[in-house]
Amino acid sequence: MAFALIVGAGVIGLAVGRALALRGHEVVVAEAAGAIGTGISARNSEVIHAGLYYPTGSLRHIHCVAGRRLLRAYAAAHGVSQGRPGKLVVACDAAEEAAILALHDRGIANGVEGLRLLTGAEARALEPALACTAALFSPETGIIDAHGFMLSLRGEIEDRGGAIALGTVVTRLERVGTGWQVAFDGAESGTITADIVINAAGLGAQRLAARTLGLAPDRVPPLVLAKGNYFAYAGAPVFRHLIYPAPVDGGLGVHVTLDLAGRMRFGPDVEWIEAEDYRVDAARAPLFEARIRRYWPGLPVGRLVPDYAGIRPKLTGPGTAAADFMIEGEGEHGLPGLINLFGIESPGLTASLSLAEAVADRL
Repeated sequence: MAFALIVGAGVIGLAVGRALALRGHEVVVAEAAGAIGTGISARNSEVIHAGLYYPTGSLRHIHCVAGRRLLRAYAAAHGVSQGRPGKLVVACDAAEEAAILALHDRGIANGVEGLRLLTGAEARALEPALACTAALFSPETGIIDAHGFMLSLRGEIEDRGGAIALGTVVTRLERVGTGWQVAFDGAESGTITADIVINAAGLGAQRLAARTLGLAPDRVPPLVLAKGNYFAYAGAPVFRHLIYPAPVDGGLGVHVTLDLAGRMRFGPDVEWIEAEDYRVDAARAPLFEARIRRYWPGLPVGRLVPDYAGIRPKLTGPGTAAADFMIEGEGEHGLPGLINLFGIESPGLTASLSLAEAVADRL
């Protein structure tokens, strides 16, 4: 079988590494950081998405719904902690009611199970602290221990003879003969030859693609950084379900998420930025409070505490429809044995196992 090098030990790279190892390939996952899953995969809501938001037939739709089912089964079989609190997408005016009705119809078209439109009174019966005129209930939306999931994927790779090369920065790819010459730096530097290279480098995917000799520049899409800030709630949780507003440009709105320990936090917002910056500005708290009070008017003053931030690797900017996932193989760029993954933002965690199978199938 082939020697496969995966660049990036986030949830996508690890899932692809596992899928290839299970098919008998020799696998090495190269990670620039000193630990797995320190980038996009560690800085999200840890939500298992149902599949409501994505255009029917898109890669985001297909892999979210299929990936959700695979992820739930995987977590149950491998002892990865998960929960299924369900989600309420709430409307506070007529325009938002129309938006959640459209979400309901799209969710049905996407094959999402159990969706139910609620009146404001029905939603408040589930969550008395809510203020809304209507809501969409999604019982399939859940939460997962993302780091525990990644540790399990790593274990499966290593159990099948694969390796995780931490502190390894891949600096250049070049097609040589029937394989790929891979240059790397880090704790050690040098070159290796691989039969297959999977670029799952997340925020670094475009940078690595630009350093791939023979790859046409027009096969490298733009990278647009959309920062999402999170604030923790200093107090006991008020909600039992995840609470989402109607979607906003670039994201799903400042929503209520719960972790597996029951702690409550709010986010992410959408802050368009030019360079990676993970600081959470406490001055954003009043903006968060204003958005949260639309659906939770009882939010006490001064209870939001800056928590963490993540960055979405978007392919389109503000005011533009969100781009689909990009899976670029030989059929797109003409280079055998190379797959580039671009724009794998939300629902990438949910979709990871399905995306990994799709990548493995293309090889």
